[in-house]
Amino acid sequence: MSGVQTARENETLVEAALRVLNTADPLEKARLGDSVANKWLQGTITQPYDPSLDLPVPNRPARLTNVKLVSPSLMPKLGKAGSLQSRQAIVHTLVHTESWAIDLSWVAQDEGRHFSLLAARLEELGSSYGMLPANDGLWDSSIATSKDLPERDFYAGIYLHELLPITNAHIEDCIMKIVQARGLDVLPTTISRFRNGGDNDTADLLERVVYPEEITHCAAGVKWFKYLCLRSQNPSLYQDGVASQESEAKGVVTPMEEVSEEVIQKFHEIVRTHFRGPLKPPFNEKAREAAGFGSQWYEPLAVKGSHNAN
Repeated sequence: MSGVQTARENETLVEAALRVLNTADPLEKARLGDSVANKWLQGTITQPYDPSLDLPVPNRPARLTNVKLVSPSLMPKLGKAGSLQSRQAIVHTLVHTESWAIDLSWVAQDEGRHFSLLAARLEELGSSYGMLPANDGLWDSSIATSKDLPERDFYAGIYLHELLPITNAHIEDCIMKIVQARGLDVLPTTISRFRNGGDNDTADLLERVVYPEEITHCAAGVKWFKYLCLRSQNPSLYQDGVASQESEAKGVVTPMEEVSEEVIQKFHEIVRTHFRGPLKPPFNEKAREAAGFGSQWYEPLAVKGSHNAN
């Protein structure tokens, strides 16, 4: 479904989100996501969902067909931003990632803005979205964990909040590199490479807009991962997710404000189930800590032998 659907009167947040998913053009998807977010934040959309409605959810969000998708093993090397071709390839990869982030993220408004800004920058570099190949490792991993909400939330955190850049390799190695070279760890280096290559405009965009917002996105991922884990442990306490968020906003103390050992163990279990080998440092400890993703989350996974062999 490529056309833009018209909103019905008294549209719920879920219905609006489905309109975003069913919009193929990424620029229109970003614009619509921004509009929906503003309406929700301003109170124009008042209901999160209507349980009486049986809404069809697409198996795959609508996408344009102008982007050539290839296996991660066939992706060309991105380079280190020393040449125009390398800078175009890196920015194109980021644009593609942000296009998926709109569909998969709990911070779609920010991701849509990142997409639009990076797509515009790509055109300033003499290219455009769709001129280079891309891979859908982000979507594939989301599908692989779609039966487990905490797992899908985990993958979203890995991809949407910590992805810069994707390197070429087979799918497992691609996922491993995302875990091992998370964007919060490598983005400062990526920014430095653009500056060293003389591209201060892209470096400024990444440093002033994308990087600080990705820290908040990672924090959102940690928050919702905790929420889903705690809800599975005590459904009665978290029957109304919206109500719990309102209570938190009003200063009511809830277990969400603390990270239980069970939640962290669940995170470790998911990593050990879906990935091979330990996580590799160096880690951007300052950025991770700012996002509430402290060392207790990842350092035990960096110890050799902490993973089960597959």
